[in-house]
Amino acid sequence: MAKKQQLNKLLIVEDDTGLQSQLRWHFDQYEVYIASNRAQAIDAIRLHEPAIVLQDLGLPPDDEGVEEGFKCIQEISALSPATKIIVMTGNADYENAVRAVAMGAYDFYQKPVNPDTLDLILERAFHIHKLEQQNRLLQEQMHSPLDGVIACDEKMLKICRMIEKLAPSNVTCTFLGESGTGKEVLAKALHNSSPRKDKRMVAINCAAVPENLMESELFGYEKGAFTGASKRTLGKVETANHGTLFLDEIGDMPLPLQAKLLRFLQERHIERLGGREEIPVDVRVICATNKNLQELVKEGLFREDLYYRICEMEIAIPPLRERSGDSLLLARHFLKKAAQKNNSNVTGFTPEACEIIESYTWPGNIREMENRINRGVVMADEKLVSADDLGMSLERELDLNLREVRYKAERGAIMRALSMTDNNISSSAKLLGVTRPTLYDLMKKYNIAQI
Repeated sequence: MAKKQQLNKLLIVEDDTGLQSQLRWHFDQYEVYIASNRAQAIDAIRLHEPAIVLQDLGLPPDDEGVEEGFKCIQEISALSPATKIIVMTGNADYENAVRAVAMGAYDFYQKPVNPDTLDLILERAFHIHKLEQQNRLLQEQMHSPLDGVIACDEKMLKICRMIEKLAPSNVTCTFLGESGTGKEVLAKALHNSSPRKDKRMVAINCAAVPENLMESELFGYEKGAFTGASKRTLGKVETANHGTLFLDEIGDMPLPLQAKLLRFLQERHIERLGGREEIPVDVRVICATNKNLQELVKEGLFREDLYYRICEMEIAIPPLRERSGDSLLLARHFLKKAAQKNNSNVTGFTPEACEIIESYTWPGNIREMENRINRGVVMADEKLVSADDLGMSLERELDLNLREVRYKAERGAIMRALSMTDNNISSSAKLLGVTRPTLYDLMKKYNIAQI
């Protein structure tokens, strides 16, 4: 049974029972499924996801014609763009065979069946399918410019290049951005790219720790320093020695503690609460906040000298709504992650769901998206997550700026076509009714990366 699961999957769409048996017997090296008509073929595509379809062009109820066969090709191509369709036609039916290829079929074969020739066609189709699958995996890896970071937007790629340059240094960096934009993910990427990656990265949320406990959390305390201090305890700073200290929500740090943090950043040594010993600490400091630190400085809520100390390098992270192409890229990443976690057979999104994901402003940014996708995977009854599964609906605003309408419509159509075809340029061009060079020009015009 384990061996059968590793076999390449082949769907044979043929209404002649004798030929069905002959082909099933001949192709015993594959995991073969049989369909007698278009409806059965579509059901098999949804259920088994075969790599190759070997289809007779003349299907019931119109065996004398080929229109049902053409409909089958169109539906399979739309449902599973990566599947290779090989059409079997009559000996004198070359014109329809060419038409089938134009509609999305990979290749054609003219009857009567010659097993050796058919073997070669199928072997080549499986080989091409495997290469394309490997290429898609490589493309996905290319969109992980840093450990844990998924992005194709030019602004985010620029930030990733900046982090790569900063990683070997000990420059104190501060990430600025709305809640949920991935500040901690980027901080971890910076740590993992640095020479300190084999040491610990210790994080503390400055907004989550009560003010009266913050000093002992950061710097530790000696036995007897206060009631309940029954033993010496190391603080976050000392625990992160030779590694990285991540101060999340630094904008919420109380003013009295800001002075002590500043002294540590200047002197690079600490004193535990209740102790007198100066302890040298070698640690890289990374900060993050969703607050406007410059405004806090003006209001007297954040020390100006500390601001300049922690912002040796200030990195502003754009919200998800400003990242071109990242929404669907992240959504697919979270879908795969959620499907694996929940043992789900969900494989993608419906076209409407893709449109909503791309057009929604995501006020909660990446954190909100991950929660939505997790919900969608759990709620989905089919292999594609719908808008209802996500709990979202498409909201259209009245827009009378003709240039803006044209921009949104054309860019949106290209993004939807790429999503529906799993970013296959040839298939996307066919869906849009343009040539490959024209589609490349449009993608360049609208700043759409090939994902």
